[in-house]
Amino acid sequence: MKKTGASLAVYALEQIGIKYTFGIPGVHNIELYDEINNSDQIEPILVTHEGGASFMALGVSCTSNSIGTLMIVPAAGTTNAMSGIGEAFLDGIPMLIFSGGTRQDSGRHYQLHQLNQDNLVNEITKAFFKIESHEEIIPTIYKAYDIAISGEPGPVFIEIPMEYQMFKGEVSKLLPYTKNFQNPKIDNSKIKATAELLLKAKNSGIYVGWGAANASKYTQKIAEILSAPVATTLQGKASFPANHPLHTGFGFGPNSVPAAQKAFKNCDAMLAVGVRFSEIATGSYGVTVPENLIHIDINKEVFDKNYPSKIHIEADAEEALMLLVKELEDQSKKIRKDHSVLTKLIKAEKEKYYSEWKQKPLNDKVSPGFFFETLTKFTDDDTYFVVDDGKHTFLAAELLPVNHSRHFVSPTDFNCMGFCVPAAIGTKFMNPKSKVVGIVGDGGFLMTGMETLTASTYKKGVIYFVFHDGELGQISQFQKIPLKRKVATIIGNINIKGIADATGASYFYMENDSEIKNIMQNAFKEVEKDIPVIVDVNIDYSKKTMMTKGVVKTNLSRFSFKEKVRFISRAAKRHLLEK
Repeated sequence: MKKTGASLAVYALEQIGIKYTFGIPGVHNIELYDEINNSDQIEPILVTHEGGASFMALGVSCTSNSIGTLMIVPAAGTTNAMSGIGEAFLDGIPMLIFSGGTRQDSGRHYQLHQLNQDNLVNEITKAFFKIESHEEIIPTIYKAYDIAISGEPGPVFIEIPMEYQMFKGEVSKLLPYTKNFQNPKIDNSKIKATAELLLKAKNSGIYVGWGAANASKYTQKIAEILSAPVATTLQGKASFPANHPLHTGFGFGPNSVPAAQKAFKNCDAMLAVGVRFSEIATGSYGVTVPENLIHIDINKEVFDKNYPSKIHIEADAEEALMLLVKELEDQSKKIRKDHSVLTKLIKAEKEKYYSEWKQKPLNDKVSPGFFFETLTKFTDDDTYFVVDDGKHTFLAAELLPVNHSRHFVSPTDFNCMGFCVPAAIGTKFMNPKSKVVGIVGDGGFLMTGMETLTASTYKKGVIYFVFHDGELGQISQFQKIPLKRKVATIIGNINIKGIADATGASYFYMENDSEIKNIMQNAFKEVEKDIPVIVDVNIDYSKKTMMTKGVVKTNLSRFSFKEKVRFISRAAKRHLLEK
């Protein structure tokens, strides 16, 4: 039979369950868009910028069983989308990127968008495919999908040159999709050894990341058997429920809240699952990891990179923890550890820390403590929270409880500003009945805030709380502490209401603590009309998070004595003498 490449591509996308594509049509993908328009299953979503498209795709992949999919033009569309593609690559999030391609059959050079995209995206994708025949289109898309979702997930790029999209070619048959990969086989002897080591430990601890997102029920059972505190990475914040009495919070070192620091103080064995011990997660590698470290991850490359493991297990987290639960139950029948003292400690330290953020209501600013306390009253366990990169990120990490897995989405190791606004839209597309809350700094909002138009166009009721302080808050605070100067971190006077008006969003201004409840009540009522809502929050950033204090302390401690004296002296001189 003869089929156009565009029709073959759309058939394959339908087979793997794609519901939405995100991007902008152009001369090199117009046939793909035309064919998608014929699909009863797939809807092409027009964005304002391909960077927004890639972040929307991340929202899809992070909060659903589908895979975020881009449909972009080559070259310029690709470079525009690369921030989100890079985020997917470093954060381990699956994504499919479809690009048109210049014609190979014309014999012409210097065509519009003519570029070797393989070289361009090689460093930020798991694989790149360039279609060379009609027959290979369907199996290539299936292979790309398998690569994207298997092992440590990530983005895969497929380029379909224009002549294959437009013209018909011979194909033998339309193949259905069948899964063509397996997870690594688990070494049961290591599972048994892990159980023995953890049960012998006096104070075991558990550390989980995004890779353990689907294994939460098993992590909870293991924590209860071992009477072990559980800390998470930033990306994996929702991989363990905050309302569980053994949950301590984000991190377990100097960058973590007091509950985590005290619960993990004498940790002599650690079960780390779906984590990479990366810079943000460890507070600039400031954590102390016990000698008895058991590291479980589907990507064997992460083992022993920053901290040596006693046992490492290459495995899917859900499969490995299911086996570990059974082994622990078998071995611990005569061992029942009491965790009442530990849970009382965690509860007391959490309450004490939260109270520090609610000392006194402010008349001129919005306090983070009162803000997040009220936010939890207007949201529920099924609410999805999407943050950006900035000071607000760590406030949310420390002060916002999230109880359901995959319900907290954050840019992490690529750490790209501008993530929140479009990623929340992608989240809403896949979870239309759930509340979706974006929390973003004014700097991040300026990067992609116009993407709110996409939410308005497609009637997606996302609510955005823009933490507005007029600065790039996290960096300006890092500058202010040692340098007493803010260099290129002061934002211009932005009229956020103007952006709301321009994009069809409703707007509210939250000036101080007395307005928090009323503004939230009105904003959440307004978002029920299926329109985006922007709340301009006059935030108080004066109090430092544990993350900020911990990272500064950790990095300063590594300086040589001479450099430490120089930095401290410079800071003291500027703070004392400069106006």
